[in-house]
Amino acid sequence: MFELNPNGASAPANDLIKDVSEATFMADVVEASREVPVIVDFWAPWCGPCRQLTPALEKAVTDAGGKVKLVKVNVDENQAIAGQLRIQSIPTVYAFWQGQPVDGFQGAVPGSELKSFIDRLIALGGEGGEGDGLGEALAAAEEMLEQGAVADAAQIFSAVLQEDASNAAAYAGLARAHIAMDQVDQAVQVLNTVPEDKANAPEIEAVRAQIALLKQAEAAGPVAELRAKVEADPSDHQARFDLAQALYANGDAAAAVDELLDLFRRDREWNEEAAKTQLFTIFDALKPNDPVVLNGRRKLSSIIFA
Repeated sequence: MFELNPNGASAPANDLIKDVSEATFMADVVEASREVPVIVDFWAPWCGPCRQLTPALEKAVTDAGGKVKLVKVNVDENQAIAGQLRIQSIPTVYAFWQGQPVDGFQGAVPGSELKSFIDRLIALGGEGGEGDGLGEALAAAEEMLEQGAVADAAQIFSAVLQEDASNAAAYAGLARAHIAMDQVDQAVQVLNTVPEDKANAPEIEAVRAQIALLKQAEAAGPVAELRAKVEADPSDHQARFDLAQALYANGDAAAAVDELLDLFRRDREWNEEAAKTQLFTIFDALKPNDPVVLNGRRKLSSIIFA
């Protein structure tokens, strides 16, 4: 059985393809991606390229037979989601796996590129022949990185890149391994070698955000001194902004987000919305399912739409 979707394309009436809202995004994207890769299509009814891309995505997902899922986000009706994920043009497509964005692209791409995109996701999900090994290798490397076996993780990420020189997740993992070894310059060099068509992949942007925050941390002042300045003059926006940077530099991301939210609440236009920009930088640097990110995005949305 088929039904007509709001963007005019027909799709199977099952859970492989669905429209989502802010209320269902966590369940249908972040949580669902722990079982199978989930593709998120950001579109709008007035977008011509969207009308070309979405039916092709729906067919590719249907042909994959349950190895990937597709959710569609109407940016006109879900501006909060689009804003939080920093969607600047449509169509934009993100892919989530294990609660994290792992790949993506912008614009209506040719069918061959779309097939390669789907195949990469199927491989990450544990299907697809040779890709199976790469997906397992990436998962093993991520686990090593989390457990502190940084050098071993770096070797595996490098090995994956030798097999697949366009693997954005491997580039990001290798760069994060260098960061964990206090080799920020080497991490930057890794990002400079990312193929142009992967340069804006979500995981690559996340590492760039992490590096930006590390560089800011170098100039961060003492937390106690900055907190005293804020307590003495709560309207000193620069002091509160500097305090947030210092808190993040000292490993307290939750407190940094709270200070930035307070600053945005007091004066959202200050320094060209610097508080909001810094919040997005922190959100980008952390995992999408990190409680700091989830709580921070929810609080930011409540301030924006209050």
